[in-house]
Amino acid sequence: MSNDDDQYGGGPGHGGVGGTGQTRTRLPDSPADAYGTPRRTPRASRGLITVVGVVVLLIAAIAFANQSHDTPRDTTSDKPPSTHATSPTGTAPVTTKTAGIPKGFAHDDQGAQSAAANYTVALGSDGMFDAARRKAIVQAVYTPDTAAVRQAELDRLYTDPGFLGRIGLDPSGKAPKNMVFVSRTNPAGTKTEKIDGDTATVSVWSSSLFGLAGEGSKSPVSEGWYTYTFELRWVDNDWWVSNFTQKDGPTPVGRDQTASSAEDMSAAVSQFGGLTYAR
Repeated sequence: MSNDDDQYGGGPGHGGVGGTGQTRTRLPDSPADAYGTPRRTPRASRGLITVVGVVVLLIAAIAFANQSHDTPRDTTSDKPPSTHATSPTGTAPVTTKTAGIPKGFAHDDQGAQSAAANYTVALGSDGMFDAARRKAIVQAVYTPDTAAVRQAELDRLYTDPGFLGRIGLDPSGKAPKNMVFVSRTNPAGTKTEKIDGDTATVSVWSSSLFGLAGEGSKSPVSEGWYTYTFELRWVDNDWWVSNFTQKDGPTPVGRDQTASSAEDMSAAVSQFGGLTYAR
């Protein structure tokens, strides 16, 4: 794991993902609504966006607690989990970038998964709320023949006063004084649904942090879980997004942890860099 100077959000004043730096890690080695970014396009059709909190699944917790009264299950025939999903491949990660986004992925299953994970991070970043950074991200992620259409649609969404007002930002997409706007997507895993030559369909299971960190915030930072399914095309020696869809979950049971203070949350966003992903 190593530090990386580029940021999807473009650094101070440009809505950078992860604040002061980027970190590269390796993903597991297992085998996005077309008009917008992860998490936010579907929300546009439901009042554009609402801050999603962690739902504590009491029923699941009760069921777990009651397991102690069940008859013990014979596990002698259980097969151990496959180690293939987490085995390192030995293939070096990409080293080139466009607009701070890793590019130049391999023309194979691994490359498609790494591309989808990185594009999830970029499209879910607070850089999408800055006009210049948004344009750079779209041009780096979408196929050349769809980028112009997506750009126009995203510009309409991210400059809509009603949308920005509901999430606590001013008409230019900036956070109020003494507030820190957080929009960060964190892939937890990837799965290739289908790959056939120059096309691939890859799902990315991710958690997201979204809201305003700071004293008196009416939209405090909360967590949500989503699965984004990307349709990728191999064009000009790289994987590009032609479309994607989103659905909620799978969502883990929330733990009984005390929420951090606004000051601690603001500090964490500034001090902990976001992640880029590659094997």
